[in-house]
Amino acid sequence: MTKKPDGGSVQSTPGAGFRVAASSGIAVPARMQILEFLRVTNQPCSLEKICSHFGLQQPEGIRALSGRLERMKKNGYVLVDRKTRYGLPEKMDIVAGRVIGHARGFGFVIPDMGGEDLYLHHNQMRKVLHGDRVLAKTRAIDSRGRKEGVVVEVLVDKHREIVGHFHVESAIGFVEPDDVRFARDISIPKNKFNGAKSGDIVVVRISKHPVEHQHAVGEVIDVLGQDLAPGMETEIALRKHDIPHRWPVEVEQQLKSMGDLLHNVRPHKNRIDIRELPLVTIDGVDARDFDDAVYCEKAGSGWRLIVAIADVSHYVRPDSALDREAYNRGNSVYFPNRVVPMLPESLSNGICSLKPDEDRYCMVCDMQVNKPGEVKDFRFYPGLMRSKARLTYELVNAIVSEKDKNQRDSWRSIAGHLDHLYELSLCFRQRREIRGAVEFEFPEPYIQFDDQKRIRRISARQRNEAHRLIEECMLAANVCAAEFLRTHKGYDAIYRNHAGPDADALVDLRKFLSGLGLNLGGGNNPQARDYSKLVASVSSRTDIAGVVQSVLLRSLNQAVYSAEQLGHFALAYPVYSHFTSPIRRYCDLVVHRQVRQILDGGESREFAPSGIGTGQIGEHCSFTERRAEDAVRDVIAWLKAEFMQQKVGEEFNGLISGVREFGIFVQLSEIFVEGLVHVTALGNDYYHFDPARFQLQGERSNQRFRLGDKVRVRVVRVDMDEAKIDFELVSEAAVADKAKNTGGELSDTCSGKKSENYKNKTTKKPGRDAKSGKSTVKSKIRKGMKKKNLQGKSPGW
Repeated sequence: MTKKPDGGSVQSTPGAGFRVAASSGIAVPARMQILEFLRVTNQPCSLEKICSHFGLQQPEGIRALSGRLERMKKNGYVLVDRKTRYGLPEKMDIVAGRVIGHARGFGFVIPDMGGEDLYLHHNQMRKVLHGDRVLAKTRAIDSRGRKEGVVVEVLVDKHREIVGHFHVESAIGFVEPDDVRFARDISIPKNKFNGAKSGDIVVVRISKHPVEHQHAVGEVIDVLGQDLAPGMETEIALRKHDIPHRWPVEVEQQLKSMGDLLHNVRPHKNRIDIRELPLVTIDGVDARDFDDAVYCEKAGSGWRLIVAIADVSHYVRPDSALDREAYNRGNSVYFPNRVVPMLPESLSNGICSLKPDEDRYCMVCDMQVNKPGEVKDFRFYPGLMRSKARLTYELVNAIVSEKDKNQRDSWRSIAGHLDHLYELSLCFRQRREIRGAVEFEFPEPYIQFDDQKRIRRISARQRNEAHRLIEECMLAANVCAAEFLRTHKGYDAIYRNHAGPDADALVDLRKFLSGLGLNLGGGNNPQARDYSKLVASVSSRTDIAGVVQSVLLRSLNQAVYSAEQLGHFALAYPVYSHFTSPIRRYCDLVVHRQVRQILDGGESREFAPSGIGTGQIGEHCSFTERRAEDAVRDVIAWLKAEFMQQKVGEEFNGLISGVREFGIFVQLSEIFVEGLVHVTALGNDYYHFDPARFQLQGERSNQRFRLGDKVRVRVVRVDMDEAKIDFELVSEAAVADKAKNTGGELSDTCSGKKSENYKNKTTKKPGRDAKSGKSTVKSKIRKGMKKKNLQGKSPGW
């Protein structure tokens, strides 16, 4: 045993934290064990010293440990000095991190362990690619007070893939990356074209990294097709954001080896049989994976609420191939026309999905709720269930809220149980109001496609009482899971934390609110209750309610996963976790394992792939969640731009959803699309931006454009390269004349007839600049696009 500074110890006996090397059968210390030893010794160590500490004397063991150290070196966990001693990068004033490029040629290194970013001059960026992992150190402090870094080593990823447009000029091939943060093209040798033709969108694997005066070199490994093909935007987003979407061979092999386990569900002595209960699933009409079922009955003056969740942990065991890939993905990604699941379909849509009239294993949260809606007692147990129906939100809303007689007659066997659920959900919502939780209501885009996968319609997805019913049931189960983990101290846990606003955000928020004559209570430490009161005070103001909610949301930090219990600001919970979606969120799966461990008396402490702790799981899943949000946002932006191509010249009513010094953003009232009216299109005047009031004001005319103002606009241009939509204002005189000629009020959209001035308006076509020869084809989706509006941020509670 080696003593740690805090009085603990580093286990040096094989079996605790050790893994068996497949090639040799020798127990080799895990990465975390080696790093902890190097931290405790506080000096670089030779291979011999590390082997001696861990008791590895046989040649096979020494070779296995040497191989592990070499892999750790390639991944930036350790460095080797000139005396071939292994040390920690942070002890050598070197940081490991990921490069984030900028379209203007410079970049930053984002340290893996947190801390201040390192600025990379464009000369340094010539040696690396956006997204590379590197070792870097501080060279100087520049004139702006930033740490300026120098790249020490590129941790080359042999499987690095980049998507872009392929071009051939004078028999020389190159790929222009679709992401603007790649500042340089990638050279493609002639024998590596692999069937790609000029103009194709391709996937390139990097075979040689750039040096100062030479481009990166790669080979085409996949031809996605031509620009504008249906589904191309999703293919590009998957690769741009490095979202895993192919199943490794090891996963396929494990699925085959599982055999009958994927088809047979039998009663077991350690499971409580609840198949007689009329549990039902309630999901969207297009849902395919059903991971939660609910049931409610009266119990005295209160209720008994059962939330049964698919028991994914029964099938996906820690450190299996399935588990490693689920961790890698972190979550399922839901694009408008495609789902990239966290688990293979044989699990997510098969044996784990709570399909009606089929036996399924589940983890149950069984709650006793009193009349005011307070959970007085709960218990968790593994169960065996059989869903009685697959219901949709629309159907349940018709039964419990609209009291549709025909639907109630058709579903009379479960209508009473649904009424209990609805009644209980109303009590939960009352307690939410008493608690002071913030309830933001943001419409989500609903994109409908035709048979050719072209967009037919974009509208706002409507929420009804059934959505809120299920939401309250899931919140209750999540809180119970968090309380269960919290009260069993000494066990690892993952919580869902949400911090309140920081000081700078509060200053900006109060400036904005004062311009609208509004005030946020709570002084320097506002609570959720203060936010909730403000949201309620503007709920009837249709002109500003949505904008105020957006600004309030943006003042808050994002929710994250963590091994620390910090509470949830917006939901006003002192402790909160995620338990209800293990099919599509890895942290939920880990929480299931943690709950199961406590129920089993703590027999196993393995929750994830070996060597990965709960803190690292939380950080990784928070990252994959943001990655998915960015990818989906990019795809939706491109789809909206494609849809609006057919609307050039048409007029629409809308609200000003964002104001910047360069113009106003307008959210169309019916189509759920946003675009920009540039300041030069506002009129013949000088317009000045007032950030405190979020408005533009004309110097001569005194005309003001403020958040929430109603306007009428015309679509003048759609740029598919940047996924941007440009509007121009329709003058008040023109609107009045049109209303007069049509004999009444203008509708939210015009008849569809386009002005002659716009019939020939086209978007940019792929081509090349006549002078420079540089391709004018840019990305259809830009991850680097800045969010210049106040919309588009999801709470992600």
